[in-house]
This record gives sequence, structure tokens and C-alpha cells, in this order.
Amino acid sequence: MDPILLAPESSAGSSKTKSDPPTLIRGLGLLDSVLLLVSGIIGSSIFLTAKDIAGPLPQPLLFLGVWVVGGVISLFGCVAFAELGSMFPESGGQYVYLREAYGDLIAFLYGWMLFAVANGGSIAALAVAAAAYTGNVFPLVSQGHILFAVAGIAVTRAHVFALVLIAFVTYVNVIGLRWGALLQNLSTWTKFAAMAAFVLLGLAIGKGDWSHFRSHGASLGMGLHPVHLISAMGVALIAVFWAYDGWVYITWVAGEVKDPRRNVPLGMVLGVLVVGAIYMAMNVAYLYALPTSEIARHETIAHAAAAALFSARAAVWLSLMIAVSCFSAAATCTLSGARVYLAMARDGVFFKRMGEIHPKWRTPAFSLIGQGIWAALLTVSGRYDQLYTYVIYGMVLSYTLTVIGMFLLRWKRPEIPRLYRCTGYPWLPAIYVLAGSAWTLNTIITRPTEAFWGTAIVLIGVPGYLYWKRSQRRAPAAEERD
Repeated sequence: MDPILLAPESSAGSSKTKSDPPTLIRGLGLLDSVLLLVSGIIGSSIFLTAKDIAGPLPQPLLFLGVWVVGGVISLFGCVAFAELGSMFPESGGQYVYLREAYGDLIAFLYGWMLFAVANGGSIAALAVAAAAYTGNVFPLVSQGHILFAVAGIAVTRAHVFALVLIAFVTYVNVIGLRWGALLQNLSTWTKFAAMAAFVLLGLAIGKGDWSHFRSHGASLGMGLHPVHLISAMGVALIAVFWAYDGWVYITWVAGEVKDPRRNVPLGMVLGVLVVGAIYMAMNVAYLYALPTSEIARHETIAHAAAAALFSARAAVWLSLMIAVSCFSAAATCTLSGARVYLAMARDGVFFKRMGEIHPKWRTPAFSLIGQGIWAALLTVSGRYDQLYTYVIYGMVLSYTLTVIGMFLLRWKRPEIPRLYRCTGYPWLPAIYVLAGSAWTLNTIITRPTEAFWGTAIVLIGVPGYLYWKRSQRRAPAAEERD
């Protein structure tokens, strides 16, 4: 029994309690964790990527099958991350895994890539997309209304609306984890309801045709040479992997998950399975509405499918569903990403203020605010999409390195408790490493410009890392002199 609980309160004890730094609250349950992961993954991609898949894979069976393949490969990576999540149940997630496996520099470069482009750019892109789709229904926030221009960059009403959304989700997350989780959960359930209505009503009363699921000749894909078929599958998987990206979000907030050694791994696996089921349902609805030859012609497949199943007016109102989906994903990015910068700052390799926990709200308030300011700057710059394209291959590479890190940590740190051990070890994570490595290498070969600039963006962080490490070494020396 803890003797402190039996001792009378003293001034010394009271002073010690008051001087203890505030900590994060473990307030996210399993359902919160699953909803966070699903919300973070399902943004705008499921409404846009079908064209990039139906082009190389016009055969209906292959069009649907590649979603299964992409989900299974993602799940292979997920089970490896799940083991790491059970080993290190703390805020920062993948940043922590990379730090433990490879050291501070690799982990920092990953965190820098997240802050500078990947997460900051995602928040900006999702907020602008939410505003743009809202503008399709309410012209007041249309992108066509230019308010003013700064340095040649046109600022529209949609940009202003996006900035308001970023400020709102940042504020809600600053004032408490529960408020942030409530906002995320509410928007996610709204998204689920809208997507379920689209699928169920589309299949029940929509003007589709089940003949779209039948193959019409070997020339549509089944007759391809195996090498060409594998190549086409690889091209389609680029879009599929992008659609599944985001299953690491739950690891970033592990420090606030209840019973994290159990719920983080379980939340990841359940979340990816739920996302896979939703993606299959949406694509079945698309295919019921239009044949693959038509799907390959439409950039915004959700609008085209809604118009075919219901009416052109229904397609306009579908914009609200996409806007809610984008807003929900932006809320998840906001809540999760700030925890990575918190971990970096506490390691002494990022802005020191971002490592502080607000004493009243028990959230990484300064990390959230810094993230929000940077996302707002990217929003008005108009360069977030281009920057994100540059680092997509770096994100997949970071996942691959993390899965390899699981193998390294089995050897380096066997003493750490693992409530969950990777399913199918070593074969399933090895398959993911091979697939991720091949995908990354193919991107470098086929898109060398994007790969070059992506690498440059990551390496720009090296001087910052050296500065913070030097400052970290100076601080103890100054304390000793004092």
C-alpha cells in the first residue's frame, strides 16, 4: 500500500504535488481509437482515386481486387506496427519507433517531414477541399470569389473558410482531449451515415446495372501478359496505397489511449479492416452505377456515380458528404500530429515550447497552435498539394523502415514486454518490406523529380537537427556552471 495515501497532507508534500509538471490524460478508449484511425484514413481519396485504378485495370474483377490487395498489404504493415505499439505505448508513435530502432537523426527527419509537409500539408489540403466542396452547395464560399492577392497568390473565400476550419479544429483540440475526440467522433459518424446512405440507397433504388460487374473479353485485363498485369497492378496500387494511408495516426496519440498495449494494436487492426470494408462497399456502388470504361473517364467518380444512380441534383448534394469527410480527416490530423512534435520537443530536437502540456487543459496546446499556424500558412501559399506529392514516397519509405525496425528491435531489445506479437512473423512483415521497397524504388525511377525534391525537403531539416542537438548539449553544461 502506498504510504503517501495514509500520510497527512503537509506543506512539503503539497508543494511537491503542485510543482509536478502536467501530464497528458489517457482518455481515448478502443472505440475512440478505431474511429480516429478510420476518420484519418478516409478523407477525399475514396471519392477521387477510382479513375487512376480503372485506367490500368479496366477489368471489373481486377478493379475491385486491387482494393483487397492494397488493404491486405497495408494490414501486413499494420500488424508489425501493432507490435511496436504494444512495446512503446507513448505519444509520438512512429517517431518513437524510429528513434528506438535507428537513433535520433532518422526519427527527427521523419518528424520534420511530418511537420513541414506531410501532416501540415494534409491539414491544409483537407481544409481547402472541405471548403471547395462546401462551395459547390453554398456559393458564398466558392473558390471563384477572389478577395485579394498577395505576392501573386489569389486568396478566395474558400481559402478564408479553410482558415476558419483550421482555427476551429485547433481551438477545440487545445481546450481538451475529450472535446477533440468528440469533434472527431461526431464528424466520423456523420461521414459513416452519409456513405452508408449513398451505398444502400444506390444499390436499392439507384438506376445502376449489375451487368457492369461482368467481364467483356480478355482484352480488358485477363488476357494481359503476366509482366504487364503486374505492372498495371503496381500503377493502380499507387492510388490504393494513398487511399489507405493514415493507419499510423493512432500510434501518434498512444500516450492518451487507455490500456495502450492492448488498444493501440487492436485499434489499428480493426480500423484497417473497417476501412477496407467501407472502400469495397463504395467501389461496388461506383461499379453498379458505371462500367469501368466510364469510371476511367471521371476525375470525381463520386459525383458521376451519384448522377448516374440518382440525379444531377443529388450529385451536387454529395459534395456535402465529401466536405464532411475532408473536415473529419482534418480534425484527426490536427489531434494526432501535434503529439509527434510534442515527443520531438521533449527529446530536445524541436521547439522547446512545443514540449509543454497545458496545466489546465492537459493538451499539447503550443504544439497544436504551432501546427495550426503552419497549416494556415501552407493554405494561403497554395503549394501544399505539390509539396505533399514530393514526400509521398518518403512516407511509404518511413513505413518500410519502421517495419524493418521491428525486426531490429526483436534483436536489440528482446526484454521489452510485447503484449501483442506480430501476426505471421516473419513472413507477413517481410512481404510488406518487399512491397514497400519495390514501390519506393519504382517511384524514384519513374518520378525522379518528385523523389529528388522530396529528399531535399527532408534533408533541409538536418541543420535544424544539428542546432537543437547542440542547444541540448549546452543546456546541461550551463546548469553545471550555475
